[in-house]
Amino acid sequence: MNTRSPQVNLADPDLYAVGDPHAVWRTLRERDPVHWQPVGDSLGFWSVTRYPDVERVLEDHASFTSERGTLLSLLGRHDPAGGRQMAVTDPPRHGRMRAPLHRALRLRSAEAHADEIRAGIRALLPEAPPGTGCSFDFAEACAQLPLVVLGPLLGLPARDGPRLVRLAMMCAAEDDPGHQLPGGPEATLRQAHRELFAYFADLVRDRRRRLAERPGKSAEDLVDVLLTMEVDGERLTPGEVLSNCYSLLLGAGVTLAHVPPAAVLELARTGGYAHWAARPELLGSGVEEALRWASPAGHFMRHARRPLDLAGVRVARGDAVVAWLGSANRDAAAFGRPEVFDPARRPNRHLAFGAGPHYCAGASVARVTLRLFFAELFDRYARIEVTGAPLRARSTFLAGITHLPVHVQPRHKEVAR
Repeated sequence: MNTRSPQVNLADPDLYAVGDPHAVWRTLRERDPVHWQPVGDSLGFWSVTRYPDVERVLEDHASFTSERGTLLSLLGRHDPAGGRQMAVTDPPRHGRMRAPLHRALRLRSAEAHADEIRAGIRALLPEAPPGTGCSFDFAEACAQLPLVVLGPLLGLPARDGPRLVRLAMMCAAEDDPGHQLPGGPEATLRQAHRELFAYFADLVRDRRRRLAERPGKSAEDLVDVLLTMEVDGERLTPGEVLSNCYSLLLGAGVTLAHVPPAAVLELARTGGYAHWAARPELLGSGVEEALRWASPAGHFMRHARRPLDLAGVRVARGDAVVAWLGSANRDAAAFGRPEVFDPARRPNRHLAFGAGPHYCAGASVARVTLRLFFAELFDRYARIEVTGAPLRARSTFLAGITHLPVHVQPRHKEVAR
């Protein structure tokens, strides 16, 4: 390990809440791109910060397994969902689990629910009175965005949205004081897991009964798909169905909501909001840039299947390797002017959705939702001013803003005569 590496604890959630992880990652990319991070007396992990190395760790499933856990919160422990939940199952079984869901996501695309999603987005963004405008917490408004799209796709009642978002945040940001229970991170995770699995157990029981009452009918949502799909000639077990419902919720429920606040904060800082809003042809490329900029899923962890060389560093069999997506997406070797938010950036091969076999199955859904969100945002507000300090999530995984006070001015619209 390079002795000039910054003496910083990459496993400390305070770094991401009040520190500057991008400055740390930049130094690591330059000096120590495969960096050993000790954790306590007996644990540790390799941190990978350069774009090609992050991409390799995520793509090379023959060398790196996901089945021992994909988040730092599981470092040193076995993930009980390994081999049963799609996110923590390696190929080839992963591909056989993913294919039916991927087909279902294509058939039940977000475009098919565009009117419903657009209406949900409008309900999240308050009307701004002419002249005075209005103030609100932009991050809190965005917190419910994932359920605007997941509701129709998973068949979840709208009334359950706030509770599900709260529980998902407890799972992804168990160290954050806004979501942590008095008993600490472990108690927070246990309670959230218990409530979410109980919720999905009730949902699946009801859905199974409904499917039995209409034999031969096609699946209506992704929960139906999980209940009726076969992997290796067998239906998923009840535990596997619940585990994958949980994974689908967390996959979007805690990341999608944090893309707009990150983009709006930077656009307000640089004065770039009006520039992007005035150019509808940049909506698609701007969404890709917002994803690169936010990188809401900060890392994914893998374990080495065998001894191997990683960018000149010898990694032992069984070692944990953490790929920092937020660092890869600011790598100057992969992106010109990476510290500039450029809605016209092309090409933009960001890794916000991961890479390789575990590339986010819901990426197309997320893209459509974000395009609808920013189109509505630009149509509704002419200006957005950040009026207070943002509050960032205290989490090693979630790169998110939990509070962002703003003041908005409405867009003047001509009244038809």
